[in-house]
Amino acid sequence: MHARVKPSLYEQLCALPEGLIGEILDGQLYTQPRPAGPHALAAAALGGELYGPFHRGSSGPGGWWILPEPELHFLRDVEVDVPDLAGWRRERMPRIPRGHRFEIVPDWVCEILSSSTEGKDRDIKMPIYAKYGVPHAWLLDPRTRTIEVYRLEAQEWREIGRFTGDQPARIPPFDAAPVDLAALWTDAPD
Repeated sequence: MHARVKPSLYEQLCALPEGLIGEILDGQLYTQPRPAGPHALAAAALGGELYGPFHRGSSGPGGWWILPEPELHFLRDVEVDVPDLAGWRRERMPRIPRGHRFEIVPDWVCEILSSSTEGKDRDIKMPIYAKYGVPHAWLLDPRTRTIEVYRLEAQEWREIGRFTGDQPARIPPFDAAPVDLAALWTDAPD
């Protein structure tokens, strides 16, 4: 009789049923359902704000890849993270990978906070992004209509700004063109 081999964490992640998002964070498999409406809307609105000026170069400098929910492989199949949005400067990643694995560390990540994800995003994912050298991170909270902006300095996060309200704002690393904050909050829950 042969001993049954337990599937690796990555094999378990790949076998998740449709509708679940899986991540391997600090050696543990985390799963959650696809984002709820306000979460998905905030991610789409922010992606839309950044796509024209930074991805395409319309009314902005271009030079970025801005992508929703990329599968980041920081350590092959050992550390697998799926931020809500991520961006790479094209000089660092000239082409998009053919498959679903992104092995180049992004230049920016954004997590959309919700009551079910905030603890994991702040306490587990932010330290992982720092560990692997992601230079910029945003935490967008549609409930409080706030974007917290962080820059990595000496392997630690330093908050460099907090943006609220409905006025356009220039937010690093995308300060070359304003982000219309009102567009992010239009249909956010009160």
